[in-house]
Amino acid sequence: MLEKTFFILFQKYTNDEGFIHKCWDEIYSCYTDMSRYYHNLSHLSNMLAELENIKSDVKELDTLLFSIYYHDIVYSTTDSNNEYNSAMLFKKRIANTRFQYADKCIDQILQTKEHKVTQINDDNILLDLDLKILGESRSDYQVYCQNIRKEYKIYSDTEYSAGRKKALCHLLNLSSIYKTDYFIKNYENNARQNLTWELSTL
Repeated sequence: MLEKTFFILFQKYTNDEGFIHKCWDEIYSCYTDMSRYYHNLSHLSNMLAELENIKSDVKELDTLLFSIYYHDIVYSTTDSNNEYNSAMLFKKRIANTRFQYADKCIDQILQTKEHKVTQINDDNILLDLDLKILGESRSDYQVYCQNIRKEYKIYSDTEYSAGRKKALCHLLNLSSIYKTDYFIKNYENNARQNLTWELSTL
C-alpha cells in the first residue's frame, strides 16, 4: 500500500518513471535506516491507514499525502532541524514535477516540529495522524516507548528521562492533545492515560 500509493501520487505530476523510482528509493532508504526504530515505514503505513477513516474530512488530499511521506524523511536525534531539512528535501524533489502546492506541504512539514493547532483543518489532521500512536492500546504504546528510547540511545537514562518528562508534561498540560474532533473522540482519553503511565515510569 505504501509504495503503490506513492507511485500513484507522483504519477499525477510527472511522467518520468525513473524519477519516481529514484524518489521512492530515497524514501525507502531513509525510513529503513538502522537508526530508526519508530520513525520508519511502519509509522508512515499507520498514518496512511488511519487517513482512510477521515479522508472525507481532507480538503487537499495530495498535499497531505506528500506531507506524510516527507515529514520525517530527514531524522536525527542529535539535530533540531529535522523538520526544516525534511521540508527542504521535499522542495528539491517536488520542483521536478507539476505539483503546484509545494509551499503548503512545506508549511505542514514544518508544523510537525511544534505541533501547534492551526486554522487549517488539513494541517491539524496531519499533526493528529503523526501523534496517533499516543492514543493506541497500552501494549502498542509500550512498544512505541521502547522504540523511541532506542532512537535516543546515545543519551544516558538520566538525560533521556529529563527530556522525556518535559515532553510528556507539555502534552498533558494541553487542553487537548489532539486537534480534530475525530482524534479527540477516539484517542484523547487513551493518550492521556498512556502519557500519565509513561511519566510514572521515568
